[in-house]
Amino acid sequence: MDQASKPAYTLWQLILYFLRLGTLGFGGPVALVGYMHRDLVELRGWISESDYKEGLALAQIAPGPLAAQLGIYLGFVHFRILGATAAGLAFVLPSFLMVVALGWAYVGFGGLAWMQSVFYGVGAAVIGIMAISAHKLASKNIGRDKLLWGIFILLAAVTIITQSEIALLFIGAGVLVWLIRCKPRFGTSHLAVLLPTQLPNFALASAMDANTLIQITLFFIKAGAFVFGSGLAIVPFLYGGIVTEHHWLNDKQFVDAVAVAMITPGPVVITTGFIGYLISGLPGAILAAVATFIPCYLVTVIAAPYFKKYGKLPALIAFVDGITAAAIGAIAGSVVVLAQRSITDIPTALLALVTAALLWKFKKLPEPVIVIGAALIGIAIYPLMHH
Repeated sequence: MDQASKPAYTLWQLILYFLRLGTLGFGGPVALVGYMHRDLVELRGWISESDYKEGLALAQIAPGPLAAQLGIYLGFVHFRILGATAAGLAFVLPSFLMVVALGWAYVGFGGLAWMQSVFYGVGAAVIGIMAISAHKLASKNIGRDKLLWGIFILLAAVTIITQSEIALLFIGAGVLVWLIRCKPRFGTSHLAVLLPTQLPNFALASAMDANTLIQITLFFIKAGAFVFGSGLAIVPFLYGGIVTEHHWLNDKQFVDAVAVAMITPGPVVITTGFIGYLISGLPGAILAAVATFIPCYLVTVIAAPYFKKYGKLPALIAFVDGITAAAIGAIAGSVVVLAQRSITDIPTALLALVTAALLWKFKKLPEPVIVIGAALIGIAIYPLMHH
């Protein structure tokens, strides 16, 4: 991060940029990260290539939603903590307001046929989108590495069987790859660098306090702290906690929440705001969204200065590769878990397959186009199937 040169832009310009990206940025984390490179590095020259690359590497290593983290880091580059905070808030706020409005409509008019019809179509299309995302992530991050494929398959299987995501397996996968690749001699390990934010035992705290808002906050902090890479990685984790463990939502409401994340621009993880709203209204929405983003914000702001020093350590790279393979495996598994809920008849099965096929054939096809198409198909077909 070069402090010497004065930035070519003001903090206010950066805030306006992230507000716009948060309002119009469709396509999930990988697309959002691409837009930031195009706009801030290539077109405007506000951020140097090396700062961008470092931010991206840190965002891939640290837990939390990829795009939001990169945004926070880019805010930090020239304007330190103030910039990081402002960029993060500006990026997340537009989509947060949208999901709260959708949550309000869903709770108020949830029984309306048009909403059920929309989600009938979109829920199926989301399965196709997630399947292609998992494939893209796997081919980009795992390549031909047999060890990483083994981790991928194991985690996909565990996610399908347990229908939840076991965070410790992620850490375990990272440690395994580190041990196998780096063959460390203990005593000189660099692993201490990796875990500056040891998480306290949340399970204990939430067992002792029955207050729902406190439970929501603790659960979403944990979710934010254990989600790596793509925002979709949070889906299996949330399913395990929200549906299976706490019974806050039922299956159908949960799939609808994932669909909301796909319909709205900005970070996918903002679906936590919608889920929070369904559980306890506006306070639930605010707490869930803030709690999800707090870990990634703190990790980014605390780690940014150190990352220049330690980011290239082979131990760190191996650890991250392991965690990433585990996360992608869990996403692949959650596609199967959610498909069992969303694909209920022949039209939904066809919708999921056609979505996957379109995304496979047309790499540049924007996901919102598919989602809107699926919604229209849902509106047309649902009444015929459920009259």
